[in-house]
Formats: sequence, structure tokens, C-alpha cells
Amino acid sequence: MSTEKSGKAVVDSQEDPRGRILSAAGREFAEKGFENTTIRDICTLASVNVAAVNYYFGEKHRLYIESVRHAHEERSRQFPLPVWADGTLPAEKLRGFVGNMLERMLGFDKPSWQVRLMLREVLHPTDACRELVEDYIRPHFTVLCNILDELTDGKATPAELRRIGLSICGQCFLYHSAGDVVGMLIPPNEIKEMHNPVELANHITAYCLAALGKRVPLSVEVS
Repeated sequence: MSTEKSGKAVVDSQEDPRGRILSAAGREFAEKGFENTTIRDICTLASVNVAAVNYYFGEKHRLYIESVRHAHEERSRQFPLPVWADGTLPAEKLRGFVGNMLERMLGFDKPSWQVRLMLREVLHPTDACRELVEDYIRPHFTVLCNILDELTDGKATPAELRRIGLSICGQCFLYHSAGDVVGMLIPPNEIKEMHNPVELANHITAYCLAALGKRVPLSVEVS
């Protein structure tokens, strides 16, 4: 857990030292990037001795990789993938998946440090990116492709499913990575009413179903 003090996150001293270091490092890396973050600043925020980083992680590069891993694990716990009952329509699964993705990715008012750190890693990949893809992004993407396979009645090739899946992810990613630009293009009342995760999930799902030539179920159309 953390609290806010003078606009800066302060890590709860009740956490174990390793956890405090990871949380502090994640916040610092998300805000400043790898090169501009210092071990001393991390340790000050985490309330630990500088030697603790070497003890738990060896060096700064490994700490960064573990911070990215910690960020996606935290985000996964906050927004776990939906669990669908047997017989759930593929369209409903798609809407649930897209809604979950948007909840994880979007922070219209205050994007979490976890999201900011992962976005930084996606836009400027380091060695941590491959671990992020293998441990976090690929399993989610596989779920999406399986849903699309159901929607297309198994008639689409794996390459086609991946391309459709990336198109869906791209729509979701736009609202986060270009959130400021979207805010300049769209009137404030429209942002509030139509650009929240629920409404965006309905829109992106309906758009995908229409592109696939599928009739949009009423339950997906309703806000």
C-alpha cells in the first residue's frame, strides 16, 4: 500500500524491504526513465539502505526488469481477466475482454505508475520488453485470438486472427498512448459520456463484430 505526501508517493513501511524497493523503483522508473533514475533516489523513497538494492537485485538493470515484472503482476491482480461461464457467446467474451483491457490500460485522470511504466517499456523497449511480452502480453493476446477464432467459426487462419487481434489492441492502445490528443479533439462532455471504458468497450466490440459481418447482440449494444 502507499500514501501520497506532498504530491509524491511514499511507500508503506510495513511492506518487506524487497517489496518497498520494487514499488519505489517502479514509480521512479515510470516518472524518469531508466537513465535518469538513481539508486539513491529509489532507496530514499523506499526507506532502505543503498546496499539493499545490491543484496536483493544485484544491479540497477536487473532491478528495472524486476520492476516492470512487478508492475504487470500488480496490474493483473487489480484487473484479472474475466472468467466466462460455459455457453457464453463469443461476442460477449469479446466485449468482456476489451472492457478488461481498457480498464487495465486507461487512467483518464491519473494513470497508475504501473501503466506508465509498461507504456514506457512498450514505446522504448529494453531487455525487459521480451519478458513483458512472454509473461503478460502474449497470454492475453492468445485469449483474444481464441475468442476471435470462435467468432469466425474457425474459418480464419492464425495470421488473420492475429491481425484482427492487433487491430483491436490498437484501438484500445490509442486512447491511452494518445490520450492528450484525443482530449484536444473531443469536447469535454463527449469525453465523459462516450470515452469511458464501458462505452469504449461497447463501441470497439460493435465495430469489430460489424467488420466480421456478425450481427451485434442486443446485450453488447446496450451501455
